[in-house]
Amino acid sequence: MRRLAGRGEVVASAGVEWRERAACGSSDADGLFADSARQRQAKAVCAGCPVRVECLAEALDERIEFGVWGGMTERDRRALLRRRPNVASWLSVLEAARNSMVSRAD
Repeated sequence: MRRLAGRGEVVASAGVEWRERAACGSSDADGLFADSARQRQAKAVCAGCPVRVECLAEALDERIEFGVWGGMTERDRRALLRRRPNVASWLSVLEAARNSMVSRAD
């Protein structure tokens, strides 16, 4: 989701088909914008999601401030962005990391 106009209010970007396959698509959106005590539940929804990488990449690229995206809280994402401030496309970085992990498992 492209940008948050306010806490819990999502403005969808056009042409992002991965959302239709997201594990959270049928869940309550408020659960993804949970307080710290409920964030573990929100992250658990992401754990088995087939589009987790795409979701996280968009949240990082768009600097989305609120909610759990791709299994990461806003705090997790801020820390990652501070560690890697010069990344132009998070999707390519995350896919490369995923592919590296898959090839090590083989």
